[in-house]
Amino acid sequence: MIQVPKLTIEDARKILAGARRQAEQIGVPMDIAVTDDGGHLLTFERMDGAKITSIQVAMDKAFTAACTRKGTHEYTQVAGAGGPAFGIFVSNQGRFTIYGGGLPILVDGVCVGAVGCSSGSVAQDMAVAQAGIDALLKPS
Repeated sequence: MIQVPKLTIEDARKILAGARRQAEQIGVPMDIAVTDDGGHLLTFERMDGAKITSIQVAMDKAFTAACTRKGTHEYTQVAGAGGPAFGIFVSNQGRFTIYGGGLPILVDGVCVGAVGCSSGSVAQDMAVAQAGIDALLKPS
């Protein structure tokens, strides 16, 4: 039987804590979502002051990254106006996200979940998401 790594709730909490630390460090309160490999929500935090309109955006970024196994920023060019995948953002009941802030969590080359962050600039959202992943993957 093939053993596939799975993201546990404790793993998801580590990711959330690492992302929160980065958001605090840069001074941007974030909405942070962590999903399993199927895009199903495991944990979510709306930091004090994070944008209410970014709650669903963070969840959708994580959903997209988990389900496609790619960072959401990878779709910006191909799915924007005139791109070969233009219109994909309306798929999956409009949850497909084509701008940065959603990153897959890869363990030994296998996607175990994703993190989605929203409330800052795309660069800030991506940095906070990466900090969450780094918190999970750093050696103990």
